[in-house]
Amino acid sequence: MRDILVTLMIFGTLPLILRHAYIGVLVWSWISYMNPHRLAWGFAYDMPFAMIVAITLFTSLLFCKDRQKIPLNLTVVIWIIFIIWMAITTFNALNPEAAMTMYTEILKVQVMTFITMILITDEKKLNLLIWVIVGSIGFFSVKGGVFTLMTGGSFHVYGPPSSNIQENNALAVAVLMVIPLMVYLYRISMNKWIRYGLVFSIVMSLVAVVGSQSRGALLAMLAVGGFFWLKTKTKIVSGFAIVLLLALLVTFMPESWHERMDSIKNYQQDISSLQRLNSWQYSINVADDRITGGGLQSWSKSSFAMYAPNPNWVFVAHSIYFSVLADHGWPGLILFLSVLGLTWRNLTKVIKRTKDDPSSPPNVLARMLQVSLIAYMAGGAFLSLSYFDLPWHLIAIAVLLNYRHQNMWQLKDGSEHQVPSSPEALTAQNYHADSATDNS
Repeated sequence: MRDILVTLMIFGTLPLILRHAYIGVLVWSWISYMNPHRLAWGFAYDMPFAMIVAITLFTSLLFCKDRQKIPLNLTVVIWIIFIIWMAITTFNALNPEAAMTMYTEILKVQVMTFITMILITDEKKLNLLIWVIVGSIGFFSVKGGVFTLMTGGSFHVYGPPSSNIQENNALAVAVLMVIPLMVYLYRISMNKWIRYGLVFSIVMSLVAVVGSQSRGALLAMLAVGGFFWLKTKTKIVSGFAIVLLLALLVTFMPESWHERMDSIKNYQQDISSLQRLNSWQYSINVADDRITGGGLQSWSKSSFAMYAPNPNWVFVAHSIYFSVLADHGWPGLILFLSVLGLTWRNLTKVIKRTKDDPSSPPNVLARMLQVSLIAYMAGGAFLSLSYFDLPWHLIAIAVLLNYRHQNMWQLKDGSEHQVPSSPEALTAQNYHADSATDNS
């Protein structure tokens, strides 16, 4: 039944995608993040749904009029250079065949992300995309939170099967990146039942992060909690709530969880930490020796024999930074960090432009996206999620958010309003204006 249901749902969207191309972005994101076909056990499990949706989307894109040019700011330029540099490092990789296979997969994600920037042309579509991302990953985080409470935290929480976030550590970081988006949706939602559901989802998602038993996620959670507290307007209330919630979660977890978290302080005796440090030193050595790094998929016995302090410990970097460093050398790492830094700057610009209305959707979204970036940069220090869809989707959303708020026009009274770029945007603008009038 699951196979039939998933197949009918996905194929049922194809006519809608042909009529409205942006729906293809939403469906592709749903399949990419949630992997709904992997929840089945029959013919749907291995069916290439993502490829079918992508072909339909490209067909619709050929005739689509509701589109925009990719905002060509400094972030996008550096981003494109990074993609080109990855191609260069792939052709010069230690293992060119395996590197090309992985680069092809990375390129698929990048192309779809750029198409997102072309087709997400107004606030309504942007919010729909955020709902899809939150719903797809939130399905597993809410389920994982309930599972953790029911089992007393005795088992790990895992993500979508056969996905980038199947592992407990990766899921925990992805959930921490999504929780700020849940907060944003809570702030803009008007229906009280949706708001109640989002509050429940946020709490269960935090429980799932703790239940993942990921040490890196615990450090990321502390970083996210601290930065979120700095960004909130009600610091006393929010600070008390954060401390209380963390205290309750930590108290609830079993002794095995506490023993695993305590190993952070004694990393010199932890074999897993030593293996990770060995991989990090390998990354530095290969980048120092080769300007293009080792290329994608260079983590092998032969390469570790040349560059690792301990050649017998052949493991991936478990870090977005050292992964990019080993894969693409120092130039690749500089480009990667530049994209992240410029994304932060884009969001800061939006926050400054809307500082007079801190409760406006653009201001809230920009602040929450910064919290998501903190989660990625802190949690990613211990995970190989450099090419995962979600951070690149968030970068694209930040580019769109900044681009739309650069087009401002001045009224006689000195106030600023965004020029509506489409009938949908005009409708949304009028809706917010009417809501403000009704509330007053």
